[in-house]
Amino acid sequence: MKRVILLLCICCTNIFIECKKSDPSSKPDWAKKDIRDFSDADLERLYDQWEEDDEPLAPDELPEHLRPPPSGGSFPFDKVGALTPDEIMKMTKKGKTVMMFVNLLGTPTRDECETLTSLWQGSLRNNHIQAERYVIEDARAIFLFHDGSQAWDAKEFLLEQDGVKDLSLEGQVYEAKKSSTKKQEL
Repeated sequence: MKRVILLLCICCTNIFIECKKSDPSSKPDWAKKDIRDFSDADLERLYDQWEEDDEPLAPDELPEHLRPPPSGGSFPFDKVGALTPDEIMKMTKKGKTVMMFVNLLGTPTRDECETLTSLWQGSLRNNHIQAERYVIEDARAIFLFHDGSQAWDAKEFLLEQDGVKDLSLEGQVYEAKKSSTKKQEL
């Protein structure tokens, strides 16, 4: 048994010694330098060489700007005249991240804002609309949609809610329906 272990150790050592060093004449000039003398370009080349044999990332792991467009056909340019601007935006933002800013009526406290927006987020989730919620001021919150097409469905829901003053989506400001009726009553 001892002989077998000794033989395995000798074989492994020989393999390690043979594989350890490469021929210095086959290395490029930048690889012959001491690691402390590497420039940024040298480090970038080393990183690229390191990443050469890696498998490519899955499309959902890529940054948003490198992801392939969602499948489902091309944009229906023949129907553009029949679609509303909101429907067109909803189609073009499919699979892209979109932020919506929501302003609340009055002067709620931060806790009241947290409570209201949490209820709305739960209602959206119950309707299969995934949104992350961030309260940024006492009367202002951000809803983040990873599938931007869902933002327009959420917009319709939020504009109907008590406590919403207005919301901003893709540069457009939409006033809440309840907010405008209160102004008319006064």
